[in-house]
Parts: sequence; structure tokens; C-alpha cells
Amino acid sequence: QVQLVESGGGLVQTGGSLRLSCTASGSSITMSRIRAMGWYRPVPGEPRELVATMTNSGSTDYADSVKGRFTISRDNAKNTVYLQMNSLKPEDTNVYYCSVHTDTYGSHVSPDYWGRGTQVTVSS
Repeated sequence: QVQLVESGGGLVQTGGSLRLSCTASGSSITMSRIRAMGWYRPVPGEPRELVATMTNSGSTDYADSVKGRFTISRDNAKNTVYLQMNSLKPEDTNVYYCSVHTDTYGSHVSPDYWGRGTQVTVSS
């Protein structure tokens, strides 16, 4: 099992910034199986949308809607992933879920573990 604890959500005005953080913990064996960490958000009627992910080697995937505005980073020593969100728009309002892929990563592969989510609200 991997436990994920998120922080950093909140209320911000259009054009503002927020930084989300997520720290993973678990047994050393399970933690060694992590291949990617990232962030997803719900889409009505569909599986959660990939917002941004980063593999252990540093490769990233971003949703088209956030490219150029959001930046994902990781501190592997701290087992932590960050999402710097700039130029926020009202349509970014959502619950953001931290995610972990173990053993295998693919942008179309559902993560193996999820955090509880952190609310981001962008006022117009």
C-alpha cells in the first residue's frame, strides 16, 4: 500500500497561482515499485483526467488545457510531487487527486493509488 497526503489547495482569483504538494509513504518494497507520480481531476461522465504526471526518469505528460500554465516537479528524496499552477482560470476549479503508478506507467493507464483530493477553486 502507498499512502498519499495532499496539501496546497484553496481559493484563488482568476490569474492567480497555487502550489499543490503530495507526499507518498509506504513500505520500502512498495515505494521501490513507484514508476510515476502525478495529478488527476474528475471530468463529468468520464474517468479522471490526467492533469500532469512525471516518471522516475523525469518524463512528463500534461493535459493540453494546462500546458504552459502548470508545471509538475518531484523531490524523490522526499517522495513528494508538486504541481505549480499559474494563470489559473475558473475552469480549473476542481478536486485534484494525487496519483501513483507502480510497476508500469502509461498516460492511458489508470494509477494504482490515489490521494483523497484537494479542492482548488478559482473565482472569476
